[in-house]
Amino acid sequence: MWKFIAKRLGSALAVLLAASLLLYVLVINAGDPLKDLRESNADNREYLMAQRTQYMNLDQPWYGRYWDWLTGVSKCFIGQCDLGQNINGVEVSGLLANAASSTLRLVVLATVIAAILGIAIGVLTAIRQYSGLDYLITFMTFLFFSLPVFWAAVLLKEYLAISYNDWLADPQISVGTSIVVGLVIAVLLQMFLGGSAKRRLLTFVIAAVFIPLLLQYSVWLNFYRFPQMGPAVIVILTALVALSATAMSVGLKEKRVLYPALISVALVLAAYYATFWMLATPNAWVLLIGLILAVVIPGAVGRFMGGRLRKAAMTVSILTAVVGAMLTVMDHLFRAWPGFLDLKGRPIATIGSSTANFEGGFWDHFLDNATQLLMPTIILAVISLASYSRYTRSSMLEVQRQDYIRTARSKGLSERTVIFRHAFRNAMIPIATIAAFDFAGLIGGAVITERVFGWKGMGEMFSTGLDHVDPAPVMAFFLVTGSAAILFNLLADIVYAMLDPRIRV
Repeated sequence: MWKFIAKRLGSALAVLLAASLLLYVLVINAGDPLKDLRESNADNREYLMAQRTQYMNLDQPWYGRYWDWLTGVSKCFIGQCDLGQNINGVEVSGLLANAASSTLRLVVLATVIAAILGIAIGVLTAIRQYSGLDYLITFMTFLFFSLPVFWAAVLLKEYLAISYNDWLADPQISVGTSIVVGLVIAVLLQMFLGGSAKRRLLTFVIAAVFIPLLLQYSVWLNFYRFPQMGPAVIVILTALVALSATAMSVGLKEKRVLYPALISVALVLAAYYATFWMLATPNAWVLLIGLILAVVIPGAVGRFMGGRLRKAAMTVSILTAVVGAMLTVMDHLFRAWPGFLDLKGRPIATIGSSTANFEGGFWDHFLDNATQLLMPTIILAVISLASYSRYTRSSMLEVQRQDYIRTARSKGLSERTVIFRHAFRNAMIPIATIAAFDFAGLIGGAVITERVFGWKGMGEMFSTGLDHVDPAPVMAFFLVTGSAAILFNLLADIVYAMLDPRIRV
């Protein structure tokens, strides 16, 4: 394995080196970095030109400049990166650190959301092949994938930010709107849940009645300005996750999986009360430690009680506890929302990655960053969602035609077991490749998104460098995206062996 990793890294570094040379030559020949100064009428024009020439080493031949950049990059292996200076004499290393942190939190979140939703939608449409749901989702995914980013961003700014902020000042939902929303959700819900005609009709009727009543009740509670959850709702939702995950993995009859999952629900409730005052004014370390405990303790319970099904028990228990922890955090966010609205009356912003000079506590800053992330994350996630869903669907359909799937069915295994324990794992092998390249691709795609939303990240740094014929910021952007492509492609090869024991290096 180590020999294989070394070979892959060696070939990848060679490709990265050749690509960096090509990109550097293209950037420095894209224009004149001194053009604005040559046209200037300033008295110190010659001094400014000499200063910029010194910053950018313009008095050296192109290969000398490239060698200086390459030498500075090689120092990264000893922790002393020197990525040069930009056109204004600012160290690019410092700019890259701030830009990368801003872009990566955006891209990572978008990738996770797109992967989870896309894979779930792909599996569902593969199971319901050629159904109305399949055709609807296929149409919607291709529609979203085809939308121009800048146009979709304008729509989001208008309806998700400006219109929503106006509505939030006095949130009201008319009875007619509630009925229309209820009917639309009812149609979609009966398509998703499927079943016999009688079951579909029952689902439609219940949703068409319940959703409008729920919307009117939320208006009466003024939920949108003063949201509430509480421990009862957390326990109910966490228990539903425990039951659903158990049913999809091994079935509710397997007590060795069900009981650890229900114990995880009890642990979530105990942790809610034990940490209530601690989470009122937490910090990032408290949340990180809580997440670790939400994985370790339920995992240990599942391993101890699971017996021969310990892997399934651990997975379901950890999933239940993590969802419960997320719901607990959401409860505290709901409690902080009214105070956040007092500080920021129009919460959904259209420009920037954070609010300048924003004052408030931990949860206020958390909500501010989350609302700033909302729209660009939706745009990037929608772009990737179509790829994940379509590749998952085609991979699942191909796997379901294999002999071992027919054998599993002929042995009398339930369809749930065949899908989730036999077909799904093997169908994920091509998706590992998609995820590896999608992450690096999203960083590149963030160039347009960041410009539209005024996001000061790597995309903005890249586009500014191109505009000013400044190779240092452009090469820093390339260094991050190229390294990400290499790293995630290597991880995909390793994941192959984890997903399919037949694959060995």
